[in-house]
Amino acid sequence: MRKFVLPVSTATLLFFSACATEKAEPTMKEYFANDFLIGAAINMNHVKGNDPKSDSIVRRHFNSIVAENCMKCEEIHPAEDTYFWDDADAFVDYGQRNNMAIIGHTLIWHSQLAPWFAVDSVGNPVAPEVLKQRMHDHITTVMTRYKGKIKGWDVVNEAIVEDGSYRKSPFYDILGEEFIPLAFQYAHEADPDAELYINDYAMNVPAKREAYVKLVNDMKSKGLRIDGIGMQAHMGMDYPDFNEFEKSIEAYASTGCNVMITEWDMSALPTVSRSANISDSIVYNTVFNPYPDGLPADLAERWNCRMDSVTDILLRHSDVISRVTAWGTHDGMSWKNNFPMKGRVEYPLLFDRDYNLKPFMENRLAESTAN
Repeated sequence: MRKFVLPVSTATLLFFSACATEKAEPTMKEYFANDFLIGAAINMNHVKGNDPKSDSIVRRHFNSIVAENCMKCEEIHPAEDTYFWDDADAFVDYGQRNNMAIIGHTLIWHSQLAPWFAVDSVGNPVAPEVLKQRMHDHITTVMTRYKGKIKGWDVVNEAIVEDGSYRKSPFYDILGEEFIPLAFQYAHEADPDAELYINDYAMNVPAKREAYVKLVNDMKSKGLRIDGIGMQAHMGMDYPDFNEFEKSIEAYASTGCNVMITEWDMSALPTVSRSANISDSIVYNTVFNPYPDGLPADLAERWNCRMDSVTDILLRHSDVISRVTAWGTHDGMSWKNNFPMKGRVEYPLLFDRDYNLKPFMENRLAESTAN
């Protein structure tokens, strides 16, 4: 029998050899697959397809999303008898199409609260029973609409301040401490299968930490469901103290709740008090907005080293951390831009303004491929 041998070029052999040995570039959701969900807050510009580069980042690297604004009370419930569903529906549909864990944010929060919610027709605080009914109706209506679609909800957001006392919000002023257990009761009744979270910033502060641990343990002792504690991770180059941050992860986990790192970003700029008395506008701009055209290389390197250290902490506690969520995708869309002054340029997220992954994470992904 005659054997036929097809000619193979050297270039073809090299191509197939490269294909056989080259590993596909990993994604963040693959890198953290055995640790926790990795998520991002997305806005309506993204959901509506107006930012295709951000869309490609989110679909490739993240397996969870949270609503940046579209589910907040003033957006979704602008008047007592009016709900606006278009944006929230589009957000949920986006998450379902892309097989992502969808997080609802947020049901009860003093900020971005619809102006009508806690007052009567002439602007006076409503009676306790009226506010309870409004809370019940709002939570029930919103959660019922998305029942079976949303993995979990930030039920109550930012209820305690740094000294461990309750924030003086309309909910607290009218209902006292009762408003938090009530919110969780209403949420569980509305969707018994949804996970229920409490969420706040500065969760590394000892007095605040102790207050939340007590609150959660008290609620659980009364038979109320609470599944997760969200630690908003708005960080800077000199805060939080990593020892206290790690202590907080352990303390919140001791309640039996999952711990979630939410709203993760890290300012690269100097921490400056908003109350600083700087009368010279040129000096003011220099202090508050020192790097409008890009970070110096040495500062960018320090920022990446600090973010890498945070990632080490998160991985060290991946047995109790269920989700890590960046508050945005790329630097250009961060809420930290233009805050606390118009024109301020920030660099706090995992991707830069050119949609490139920052070096600390890029290096981790590359090392995982090499191994």
